[in-house]
Amino acid sequence: MKVVGRRPMVEGAELVASLTVPPHFADASFDTYRPDPQFPSQADALSAVRTFAAGATGRSRRGSAGRGIYLDGGFGVGKTHLLASLASDAGRHAAFGTFVEYTHLVGALGFARARDALAHFRVVCIDEFELDDPGDTVLMARLMRELADAGVALAATSNTLPDSLGEGRFAADDFTREIQAVAGVFDVVSIDGPDYRHRGELAFVNSSPEAVALVSDKWGGVVESWPELVSDLQHVHPSRLGAYVDGVRYLGVTDVEPLRDQAQALRVVSLVDRLYEADASIVASGASLGEVFTSEMLAGGYRKKYFRALSRLSAMSVGD
Repeated sequence: MKVVGRRPMVEGAELVASLTVPPHFADASFDTYRPDPQFPSQADALSAVRTFAAGATGRSRRGSAGRGIYLDGGFGVGKTHLLASLASDAGRHAAFGTFVEYTHLVGALGFARARDALAHFRVVCIDEFELDDPGDTVLMARLMRELADAGVALAATSNTLPDSLGEGRFAADDFTREIQAVAGVFDVVSIDGPDYRHRGELAFVNSSPEAVALVSDKWGGVVESWPELVSDLQHVHPSRLGAYVDGVRYLGVTDVEPLRDQAQALRVVSLVDRLYEADASIVASGASLGEVFTSEMLAGGYRKKYFRALSRLSAMSVGD
């Protein structure tokens, strides 16, 4: 079994049908969310999203149709857990995807077809809303505006950088400023607390090349050369990355090395997101996975993406 060389074909209808809660959050529910008592904002967020869900599904007189809720906070405070709980609560009436998946959906179907397809849902959940690309931000603001006008409830999450925690306002001001056309429909809910995935420093397990080579025999996983895998990503449309890694639960990578440029790095971020959502584990040799993004990348305009990817790579990193 190999990943490098896969060229999956995914039709528009399949892209829409794939907008469901990913395996990593399949068991997420409001009852399994555990607010940290040291951070009351987490319990407040749980209550707010429960209420919004009841309105979106018609169980409450206070309807959520045409309204939005925006969850803002640092990495690993449970935003995606709450968003997945909302989508699961709404069942087939909800679409769930990342910001990038929705922009890729529009790219694959065209704006009008994507909007019409999403308008059939009662609630559209957008995870990891990103503000680093002005064109995509304008596109998503328009899409949300037209969906809200059609009576669709909207729910979104976004991350605050680690060095911005404690500022009180998180990134909410940026969000509402950049999506002015639709900002009025959103209620902002800020969530604070530490990254539950890493209560301390990020940790990356480094294995030997021999141990990585055993991933296939030991766990039925896939073993790839990091340079070949990174190079192959340029031939796979981001909307097809879910299909690209379909069935991969253990990925072994050899000869890990820092990424050379921004284009490579952004493709790797998308790959990491799809692997994380699929509940995959990674066994790696070579340079540490924690060093694949250069210091310049981590200080640049896409740093939120890279910090999120590092958090998720650390969570997926396992030894032999």
